[in-house]
Amino acid sequence: MLEIRWHSRAGQGAVTGAKGLADVISTTGKHVQAFAFYGSAKRGAAMTAYNRVDDKVIMNHEKYMEPDFVFVIDPALVFTSDVTINHKENTIYIITTHMSTEELVASQPRLAGKKVYTVDCIKIAQETIGRAIPNTPMLGAFMRVSEMYDIEFFKESMKRILGKLPQKIIDANMLAIQRAFDEVK
Repeated sequence: MLEIRWHSRAGQGAVTGAKGLADVISTTGKHVQAFAFYGSAKRGAAMTAYNRVDDKVIMNHEKYMEPDFVFVIDPALVFTSDVTINHKENTIYIITTHMSTEELVASQPRLAGKKVYTVDCIKIAQETIGRAIPNTPMLGAFMRVSEMYDIEFFKESMKRILGKLPQKIIDANMLAIQRAFDEVK
């Protein structure tokens, strides 16, 4: 079973990102879950979202997991929350930050010795979508790091998911996904 934990602030799109990822995965015949845990449920409050993916029916509905991937879409949470809690030895971290991977790991000792990728999803979202909602860029970075799906298949699937939005917003999200895919390090 593949498990993913998202660290975010309410309003940054982690729940929508987790649901979008689940929607794409469900079209490939896999079983998937997407759910969230809100603290104070106020915009800007720290929160977590989760995905589980498996070839068989997923019976576990608990938020507790030992994630294979951790997405951090608010860079401050690396310093204010323990994003490494309940990690596996081989958990992979994708963190949005303006810092290089080396700078980030040096500034946060909990990340030392872990597999960490960085990409500035907030900057990408601002420059492409026009708003600091870094969920779709994070998914683009995830497609690069995980190699779960071909990026073109993923983008076509996301176009369907975003289909009710204006074409301008869909196109901007496709640019954001591609940029994060290309820029993750």
